[in-house]
Amino acid sequence: MSVSEFDSLVATVLVAVFFLSAVLGAVMRETRFCTMGAISDVVYVGDWMRMRQWLLAIGVAMCGFALLAHIGWVKPADTIYAMRRVLWLSSIVGGLMFGVGMVLASGCGARNLTRVGGGSLKSLVVLIVMAVAAFATLKGITSVPRARYVESVFVELPHLTLLPEWLASTGMASVDTLRWVLGCGMGVLLIIIGFGGPRSGRDWGVLIGGLIVGVCVAAAWALSGHVGEVQEHPETLEHLYATTYTGRIEAFSFVAPVAHVLDWLLFFSDRAKVLTWGAVAVFGMVFGALVQSLVRREFRWQGFADTADLARHLVGAALMGVGGVVAMGCTVGQGLSAISMLQIGSFISVAAIVVGAVIALRAQQWLLERG
Repeated sequence: MSVSEFDSLVATVLVAVFFLSAVLGAVMRETRFCTMGAISDVVYVGDWMRMRQWLLAIGVAMCGFALLAHIGWVKPADTIYAMRRVLWLSSIVGGLMFGVGMVLASGCGARNLTRVGGGSLKSLVVLIVMAVAAFATLKGITSVPRARYVESVFVELPHLTLLPEWLASTGMASVDTLRWVLGCGMGVLLIIIGFGGPRSGRDWGVLIGGLIVGVCVAAAWALSGHVGEVQEHPETLEHLYATTYTGRIEAFSFVAPVAHVLDWLLFFSDRAKVLTWGAVAVFGMVFGALVQSLVRREFRWQGFADTADLARHLVGAALMGVGGVVAMGCTVGQGLSAISMLQIGSFISVAAIVVGAVIALRAQQWLLERG
């Protein structure tokens, strides 16, 4: 591959990521796709519709990843989540922090990106604070306790921390067979749960939204792992995946990439700072949500109600930034992308996020009742 061909591939992948994430942003805003909202619906009113929407998206993404791995379009060992250490303490601590934070900040990173597209200035503030906190946890002051005290606690495995590899090590079956059977089996089960139960005409739109979100995640894996694969970089001769921050296969996640956007904006004149997969996905999410809000004539400038509202969102944004990096993902990064490839740590992270959100929601309810 020549330098010009590599540059052309980079441009192609980035444009494709932008439009794919734009579809994701528009669909999320149109169907109110929100993990925090799904949990709050269950906790406060016992409504499981958006929770089924989330489970449906996970199920579709699982089936999609299993298919892509089966046909060889994605190599699980080359993904960003492929490792040999189960960072269980990071998953628990980071997940709990993120779960509490997204309740205080009125939604996760993805939800706030779609709100920015609808004119929410307070979501813009949340994203800026989250980006600063995330970058500090990646390379700054909070990165020290993260690396020294949290990530130093782990379980080392002789194989990748993926469920198929773990079960294959017991001699149950081959890795490829287990990945296909488990991915499709668990995915289909979640799809059945998602489409099961009573539903009205409006509910069908919500569920179709979950299905499209799952397809977008699977398409992201294919775009990154197949279209973006470079066997030999024209200059370094290394095998990599074009445009990703790590050089490995990535899908959607919206904590560290928001920090990378801030880094790119602040150091734009530095030629070493280039647009990556995650950063372009952030822009695409906002663009898609903006188009949807304009088409629906729902674009409205929104700000904070009062000082207490501002303080609550600032704390939530900081918790999401730190927690999202510690847990190696958010409700999209861990709750859709990583879990779709059956990453063992993602199950721990998602459970911790849910627990953290429930704790925060119950605390808010108690404070309101007391007041």
